[in-house]
Amino acid sequence: MPYVDGQQQYPQEPQYDQQYQQEQYQQHPQYQEYSNDQQHQYANDQQQYPNDQRHQYPQDPQQQYAQQAPQGYPQQETYDGGGQVWDTGMNQVQAQAPAHLQTHAGQDYAGVAQATGQYAGVAQATDQYADVAQAADPYAGADPYAQQPVGGYPGEAPDLYATPEAFPPPRPPGRRHLDIEEDAADEAEDSFLGGGGHGDGDDDGPDGRRPGRGGKPKKRSGMACLIAAVVIVGVVGGGGYYGYTYLKAKFGAAEDFAGSGIDEAVDVEIPKGAGLGQMGRILKEAGVVASAQAFVDAANANPKGKSIQPGIYPLKKKMSAAAAVEVMTDPTKLHVLTIAEGMRNTTVYDAIDRKLEKPAGTTKDIALREAKNLGLPAWANNDPKIMDPLEGFLYPMRYDLTKDSTPESLLKQMVKNATDKYAELGVEGKAKELGLENPLQVITVASLVNAEGKNHDDFRKMSEVVYNRLKKTNDVTNRKIEFDSTYNYAKNQSEINFNLTEAKAFVNPYNTHNVKGLPPGPIGNPGLDALTATLSPDHGGWMFFVSVDGNKTTFTKTYDEHLKLVAEFQERQKQKNGG
Repeated sequence: MPYVDGQQQYPQEPQYDQQYQQEQYQQHPQYQEYSNDQQHQYANDQQQYPNDQRHQYPQDPQQQYAQQAPQGYPQQETYDGGGQVWDTGMNQVQAQAPAHLQTHAGQDYAGVAQATGQYAGVAQATDQYADVAQAADPYAGADPYAQQPVGGYPGEAPDLYATPEAFPPPRPPGRRHLDIEEDAADEAEDSFLGGGGHGDGDDDGPDGRRPGRGGKPKKRSGMACLIAAVVIVGVVGGGGYYGYTYLKAKFGAAEDFAGSGIDEAVDVEIPKGAGLGQMGRILKEAGVVASAQAFVDAANANPKGKSIQPGIYPLKKKMSAAAAVEVMTDPTKLHVLTIAEGMRNTTVYDAIDRKLEKPAGTTKDIALREAKNLGLPAWANNDPKIMDPLEGFLYPMRYDLTKDSTPESLLKQMVKNATDKYAELGVEGKAKELGLENPLQVITVASLVNAEGKNHDDFRKMSEVVYNRLKKTNDVTNRKIEFDSTYNYAKNQSEINFNLTEAKAFVNPYNTHNVKGLPPGPIGNPGLDALTATLSPDHGGWMFFVSVDGNKTTFTKTYDEHLKLVAEFQERQKQKNGG
C-alpha cells in the first residue's frame, strides 16, 4: 500500500459501515459508555505522544471490530458467576462468523471488558494502554517501505489481539475490582523481592515506561531474596545481641576476679574528691579489678567502703573487688605518710625511713646536712642553740608517696607546706603584737601549746598561760615556763612521771624548768588549731594548769589553787601505781 505523508493507509472494509456501529451501541449502552471513555482517554494520549507515534497505533479496539464484524450476526448471552445472563451482544456474531473470527471476536471483547475495569481503578492505565498498543502493533518493527500483507478475503485484517500481550478474558462487572487488587499485590511483592518490580527479563519501553501487564512473566531474583533474608537476620541478630548486652550490664552481676590477686604489685593513686565510681575506673585501668561496677558494689557492701581516703595504695593485679576494698579501707595499707599535729622531727625522720625502706638515720642525716637547701624562710634558724633547724617546719598533714619519692623530696614538700601556711596566717606581722621577739618564737609558743593541750579550748587557755608567764611582772614563776614537755624534748623522751627535782637541776637550753623564757626553737610541729590559738589567746588571766585524771586539763589563776590540784594529781598517781 502506498504511503501518504509518511503514514501507511490501511484498507477499510466497506461492508462494515457506520450504521452497524450505531445499532450495536444503541443496543448495548454499556459499550457506548465505554466508547465515550475510551475516546476521551485517547484524546489525552494523542496530546502526550508525538504525531509519528500516535498515528502508528491501531484504532480503538471496539471501533475496529465494529468495522470488521459483518452485519446481522446474532448476539451471544454470557453468564456471570451468579448464573445471571450478561448480554454482550456477541452470541449472534459468533454463531454466524467464521471460526477464526469468533475466536478473535471473543478475545477482542475480552480485552475491552478488561480495559474497562483497569482504566476505572488504576492510575497507570494510560501508560499501560500505550505500552500494550506498542507491544501489540505488528508494524512497530517492520520495514516502513515494505509491502504489508493483505487479508485473503474481504474483511480480513491483521489480528492485533492474538498476541500474548492481549488482555485476559473478561470477567463479570461485579468481580472486575479483584483484578486491580491482585495486580497491586503482585506489583508490591515484585517491588520488594524483585528490585522495584523490574524482574529478570523485563525491558523498559522506548520511552522509559514498563511494558504492559500482559507481557513476559517476571522472575523474582534469588539473590535479592537472599540479600533481604541476610539483612533481616542481621538486624534481628544484632538487635538481640545488643539487647542482651544491655540487659546483662543493667541487671546482671558485674564482671569480677576471684582471690587476692596475682604476684604483680602496682601502686594506684586515688585523687582527692574521687567517688566510688571514679575509684573503680582507676582500678580497672590499672588492672586491679575486672570492672568498675564490681568495685562499687563491693564498696557499698563493706561498712567501711565509703570511708576510703585519697592516696596511693599498694595493690595487686587481678584482685577481687572485695579484696581491693578490704585493703583500701585499712589505713595501715595506705601508701602515704601522715604527720600528726605536734609530732617531733625525730619521729618524722624515722617514719620516712620506714615508708621508703631506707636504713635508720638516713632522713635525719639528710635533714641536718641539707637544712639550708630545703626552703626554710629567712627568719628561721636565728639562734645557734637550736637542736634541729627543721623543727617546727615539717608541716603536719598526709603525704602521698610514689615510686619517685625520696627523703629529700618529702622534706622539701613539708617545709614548703609549713612556710605557705605561716605566710597565710600572717605570723611575721603578728609577732610584735603578741610581745614576741620574732616569728620563730610564735612557732615555738604554738609547739608548746600543742604539746601540753588536748583540744582547741585547751590551746587558747594554754597560750594565755605562756604569755602570762613570759611577762616581766611574773613573780610566781619568775618568768619560767616550767613545761614538762620541754624537759622531755631535751631528754628526747615522753614521760609523765619524772622527778621534778631532777628536772629542775637538768641544765639545757630547752629545759624551761631550769631557764627563763622560751626555748631556742620549737619542740615539735604545731598544727593549725594550735597556731590559731597562739595567735588568738583566751585572755582569761590563767597562770597554772594541771590534768588530774590525764584527760581533762584544769586551769587556775593563783598558785594556791594550783597546789591543791597538784596534790590531787599526786594522790591519783600513787593509787594507780599501787602505793
